[in-house]
Order: sequence, then C-alpha cells, then structure tokens
Amino acid sequence: MDKLLPHAERAIAALKAKNQTIAVAESSAGGLITAALLAVPGASACVRGGVVIYTYEMRRAILGISDAEMQGFTPSTETYALLKARRLRERVKTDWTLAETGATGPTGSRYGYPPGHACFAVAGPGGERATTLETGESDRLDNMQAFAAAALDFLTETVAGG
Repeated sequence: MDKLLPHAERAIAALKAKNQTIAVAESSAGGLITAALLAVPGASACVRGGVVIYTYEMRRAILGISDAEMQGFTPSTETYALLKARRLRERVKTDWTLAETGATGPTGSRYGYPPGHACFAVAGPGGERATTLETGESDRLDNMQAFAAAALDFLTETVAGG
C-alpha cells in the first residue's frame, strides 16, 4: 500500500481541486485501486466507493452487463473497460468512474492475453479515455500493484485534463 499511496494522493488532489467524485470498478487489481484511494486522508470528500467485478455473475448482477452486450469483444480489452466505466457511472451517478480489467498472472487469460496485460478506462465530464498496459511480467502480486498504480496515474491525468 505504501507504494500506491503517492499515486492515490495525486488522484485525490485532482478530484478535490475540481470538487468532483469517483467510483471504481476493478477486477484483476483486486480492490487495490479503491483501497489506495481510501487510504488517503480526506478521501471521503470525493470517493463514493468501489467494486471488484471478478466473475460473469458479478458483471451481470452489479453492472447489469449482459452476455449479449459482450458480443464481439472479450474482457481484458479497452472496449470492455469503457463499458464497465460507463455502466458504473450510470448506476452510481458520480462525476468520474475508473474501470480496470486484465490478466495478472502467473498465466495469461483464457482469451489469449498474456500475464501483465491490463486495460483501464475513465469516464467523466471531460469525456472517456482508455489505455492498455503490458508489464511483460508474470508475477501476480507485482502485476496487481503495477495495475493499480497505472490506473491511478491514468485517472489523475484524465481528471487534470492531461
């Protein structure tokens, strides 16, 4: 958590500067993104919460994303990350949402993505953006930390208008 705190502090500062709110839908980061945000003193001013969407059942139940909506693409893509971000924003009515999806390792996903592959999406008043990270590593814990740090940095950059 200590390594993630500076990333989260920058994200919280960007959100507070604009008096805006955030909610997170993550999967392979396992809750580290939300935990890092909530570790920042004063986070309650802008963090509304986070969910770990790790299974198809959770995706359907929490985000209401049907199997039919997933036709033509797979999880662990920017398209899916954007869909998660949009749907969470619709459901919880925050200014911003951050979504993460990926394959932490030690093996790749059943869809052919290698370990260390993650996609992030941010949706908010400034529009929507998505990006992909490839760490090239297979260590699960290292990838979870790397995914969380990169997602927080991507959020900060997007909220700040960069």
